[in-house]
Amino acid sequence: MELALASPSLPTAPARATIRAVAATDFTDGELIVLTGDGDRGAFELLYKRYARPVFGLALRRLGDRGRAEDAVQETFASVWRAAQSYKPERGPGAPWLYAVARNAIIDRGRVRSEPPAEVPDEPSPDAGPPEQAEAGWTAWRIHRALEELSPNERTVIELAYWSGLSQSEVAEYLGIPLGTVKTRTRAALARLADLLETELE
Repeated sequence: MELALASPSLPTAPARATIRAVAATDFTDGELIVLTGDGDRGAFELLYKRYARPVFGLALRRLGDRGRAEDAVQETFASVWRAAQSYKPERGPGAPWLYAVARNAIIDRGRVRSEPPAEVPDEPSPDAGPPEQAEAGWTAWRIHRALEELSPNERTVIELAYWSGLSQSEVAEYLGIPLGTVKTRTRAALARLADLLETELE
């Protein structure tokens, strides 16, 4: 069945047509996100054309309903438009960032049918206190630094799986490589990360 998704409506904003005459393949995902953050509607349209179908496929598998999946796609790209300025290229490639946005939109769409309880009982706050937050920040910094030591292929599968929440089958589909290759790269990357983190603690 042919997928026909309309690009989400965008708020009126100054638009720069800096890339309309350039082939989509000439830009990385990260470059398109940065341009989108600068208000470039052409870059946004290229991102949409590049990722609407993969995001729809992911949403359909997670939600099991075509209408809700289409809504998740629209919410994903509306969020991309609003949040593109927050993307930091130095923290990683654009695809994991975009899939993280998509995952949040899919989760939000999945909660639509859930009715909140009439009264919320008094419970201790689930938020971490300052010591836990400091420890989490230190751990995240160490992992990020260790990730930079991995090969690009290994780093990509880890980012897609653990930062963007894709299954190994979804990673294989997105990258266009065999599932066995994804599993091999993941095992190698996790072993390398473990070695790097253990060495750092010595």
